[in-house]
Amino acid sequence: MKFGICNEIFKDWSLEDTFAFAKKAGYDQVEIAPFTLAKYVTDITPAERSRIRELAARIGIGISGLHWVLVQAEGMYLTHTDPAVREKTAAYFVALVDCCADLGGTRIVVGSPKQRNLLEGVTYEQAWKWATDVFRPAVKRAEERGVVLCFEPLAPSETNFINTAEEGRRFAAQFESRAMSIILDVKAMSSEAAPVPQTIRESAGKFEYVHANDPNLKGPGFGEMDFVPIAAALRDAGYDGTVSVEVFNFDEGPEVIATKSREYLRKAFGC
Repeated sequence: MKFGICNEIFKDWSLEDTFAFAKKAGYDQVEIAPFTLAKYVTDITPAERSRIRELAARIGIGISGLHWVLVQAEGMYLTHTDPAVREKTAAYFVALVDCCADLGGTRIVVGSPKQRNLLEGVTYEQAWKWATDVFRPAVKRAEERGVVLCFEPLAPSETNFINTAEEGRRFAAQFESRAMSIILDVKAMSSEAAPVPQTIRESAGKFEYVHANDPNLKGPGFGEMDFVPIAAALRDAGYDGTVSVEVFNFDEGPEVIATKSREYLRKAFGC
């Protein structure tokens, strides 16, 4: 397994400093939130994409991919009642695939709870069909560019559309494509009835990314969640991808969050 960290933790840092610190702290990859670069990924020029990719290569750290992909990207909505909005969103996901690949990334995490919530009068079945249709063009482009879209099951407190890993697996499976899968997020899995390790084992072979965090919104090792059984479950599931630190409470500051999270993961995973 490889270990990564999300770049929005390093608020106001340059990408060069972020990459360098992440490398020093023992991470293999950095996961990029596009809103830290531009409002829309379409505003990130080919030259800037090449610069970022070359910068990471020079420092010696990988770019795992993108997440928080609809933050600040106004006008996007997966399950909107207006076909024009869904069409615009579908095109934007194609653009996200291209940006991810241009940066050297291979995974796009699709959480975006506010842009997938069921609007008034929309049934779950209708939302499911609309979201499926939105993703089809991006899945096709992802197949061409070596990228995997990873839909993220999230807790009911965050969204009313796809809350469990089982639902996420069913949603991804209908595409019958290696370019569509799910991500397992520790904080999100902790909202399910089953223990986190059980959810991981039940998802074996059907997830392509992992977010490491604590239900308290902080990093791994900053709360009560024990990652030793999680590490064992990931190995049992045959997972050899990226485990990426994503936090939502930045109180300790980027240096402490990055360093202590990596130290804890090193102990829990033995690497």
